[in-house]
Amino acid sequence: MPHIGPDVTLDSPAFVHDTALIHGKVHIAEGASVWPYVVMRSEMYEIRIGARTNIQDFVMIHVGNHTPTLVGAECSITHHVTLHGCEIGDRCLIGINATIMDGARIGANSIVAGHAIVREGAEFPENSVIAGVPAKLVTTRDNGDANARNARFYHRIALNYTEGIERLSPDQIKALAAE
Repeated sequence: MPHIGPDVTLDSPAFVHDTALIHGKVHIAEGASVWPYVVMRSEMYEIRIGARTNIQDFVMIHVGNHTPTLVGAECSITHHVTLHGCEIGDRCLIGINATIMDGARIGANSIVAGHAIVREGAEFPENSVIAGVPAKLVTTRDNGDANARNARFYHRIALNYTEGIERLSPDQIKALAAE
């Protein structure tokens, strides 16, 4: 049973799946997408999802004991990720099943590898590639363009879903590949 609470602000998202459960003070920006079985809960502080960011299937987002959860623009928060009271910069990709804990900060243009666990209060600068348990800086490089392309890919899919189209056309695939 879907739920979008009375304190949720939907600022023209591209797509919110009808199985999403969104409670408390949550702001979802223009062009963002929220996929099947996402749960967002914000009983205090707030959750903010940036423009054209995709929150993929089975993601759990909650606020921390002392911190909101803030996700920048053009991010991909991939399947089964847990975000808990953390801050994610613009154009980041958070890999499958990663966990980012209270007070952690991930700089813009970064990648957090799948299954990584970012500890409470950990901070990583822009252009980081982060992996491991506990997560550590592996290398630095500007991933912003690639991460933004991935976000645009999900934005296109989201727009299709709002029209009842569940597959990209060959022309859409070609256009996305040309970007």
